Amino acid sequence: MTPDDSDTDSEDDFAERLADTGDAGVDENLALSLLALSKLSTGRLELEDTLTKVATFAVHAIPGADGAGLTLIEARRSDTIVATDDFVRDVDAIQYSLGEGPCINAANEKRTYTSGSLGGESRWPRFGPRVARLGVHSVLSLPLITPDGVFGAMNVYAKEKGAFDEHAIAIGELFSTPAAIAVENAQVLAQAKRLAANLQAALVSRAVIDQALGIIMSRTGGTAEEAFDRLRSRSQAEHTKVSAVAQSVVDAAVRRARSRHATDDPPR
Repeated sequence: MTPDDSDTDSEDDFAERLADTGDAGVDENLALSLLALSKLSTGRLELEDTLTKVATFAVHAIPGADGAGLTLIEARRSDTIVATDDFVRDVDAIQYSLGEGPCINAANEKRTYTSGSLGGESRWPRFGPRVARLGVHSVLSLPLITPDGVFGAMNVYAKEKGAFDEHAIAIGELFSTPAAIAVENAQVLAQAKRLAANLQAALVSRAVIDQALGIIMSRTGGTAEEAFDRLRSRSQAEHTKVSAVAQSVVDAAVRRARSRHATDDPPR
């Protein structure tokens, strides 16, 4: 598993620049993953695709990792959870169904959690044994923190016991900082897209309602308020939105108009 290597020369140059800093703890896999993360274009990807790529880069960067999952916490929305592998999805499903596990602790307490023997882990007595029965014994959970707060957490799993030593933990914490920024950027962009879509839908809905009001007023000779009362009463009676009722009024008027034109047009 490797990050996007479409620009190999740039990746090699980036790895050399990191080596020149004299930081012996930064290895080539981390360098390539950080480069791939820096080149990640959140504007061209859906939110879940971006999060999955971040998790994939983490697996490549952190020694001993077999898979990773990422949870994005969003206000007023269900948490977004992605995984690089099916076994990670199974493990995280257990964690969130129980409400117990390292990712939950990492996000709530804003600090790293790790274990090399989940089967005998006293901190998560229900989660640990169930995960160990799936053949997953090590975890490294990292909070995703930016100056704006905690945006979620990243879980890195391994099937071997004691897979994450101090070096792996340090690599994970180093990677989590730019990862958190990438996640925050992706979340902000996704929220902006949702807002734009909602505004567009609201404008379309308003236009349809105005059209329906005009149709009703032309038939009844009533005011706009009286026409809207008719729409609202029908909406309540049919247990549907006012915009849906308005659309049906407009559609019916269009059908009648087409029918009249078809009748009025002389045969050729």
